[in-house]
Amino acid sequence: MPELPDICAYQAALEHRIVGRTLDHVSILSPFFLRSALPPVDETIGQSITSLRRLGKRVAIGLTEDYWLVIHLMIAGRFQWLDDDSKAKKPTRNTLALFRFSSGTLIITEAGSKKRASLYVLHGEAALALHDPGGLEVLSCDLETFAERLRRENRTLKRALTDPRILSGIGNAYSDEILHAARLSPVTLTSRLDDTAMARLFEATQGTLQHWLEKLGSDATQRFPAKVTAFRPEMAVHGRYKEPCPVCATPVQRIRYASNETNYCPTCQTGGKLLADRALSRLLKKDWPRTVDELERIQKPPQA
Repeated sequence: MPELPDICAYQAALEHRIVGRTLDHVSILSPFFLRSALPPVDETIGQSITSLRRLGKRVAIGLTEDYWLVIHLMIAGRFQWLDDDSKAKKPTRNTLALFRFSSGTLIITEAGSKKRASLYVLHGEAALALHDPGGLEVLSCDLETFAERLRRENRTLKRALTDPRILSGIGNAYSDEILHAARLSPVTLTSRLDDTAMARLFEATQGTLQHWLEKLGSDATQRFPAKVTAFRPEMAVHGRYKEPCPVCATPVQRIRYASNETNYCPTCQTGGKLLADRALSRLLKKDWPRTVDELERIQKPPQA
């Protein structure tokens, strides 16, 4: 799922290309994509783009007469951009919609069969506010506000960081990177963080997001973001199961639940302890290794 740094890169790229331009035509190719009935999407045709906003992981495109197009890409949705319609290929089964502007065409695609990406056509600031999950904007807050927001409910750090009502724009990928940078376990409860650990988490959150904002947004105005992915080779732990931690070289471990996966370094984050993976620990029961050393002994090939 595109998260804050990715959405901001999309936002910068779109601002450069469509603000001040006219929306000439809209083609909705998937009946699951448009989730609102009123106002009709046709009312936005012919209007000019006035602004873009990020609402958590949503992109809100503002038009004249106070209309808004709110797009949530969810897990597999992506933006594509074509400067020249003559280069356009025929829509594929992954194409959800096309928005043709006087400057080019914005294409929304979604891989896979689960149609989760959405478009809402709204009118007025009040309607737009209903689509804001309300999470705290971490890059513009202070430590005291950050700590107060995380301590409102007693949650695991992983759940707290990725809850859009608590913090804005952070998902599975960057939460893994933040927790690794902060040297904190993903299953530590927010109520158990002392002030020193909370300050470390705050600094890691701001630092990680700012690093990836700069990295992904540096050329967004020149080249439209084409490879938006949750798995990047420069990441420390996310998507790097069994690969060496860049700090201590311990193999990165994981916790799997439903369709999600949390990656962490046991040496840097959990004091050498392995966190129980639901599926595997149920299978192995008492044989489940509790430490990195036990895991290495299990995985070590027998001597000839």
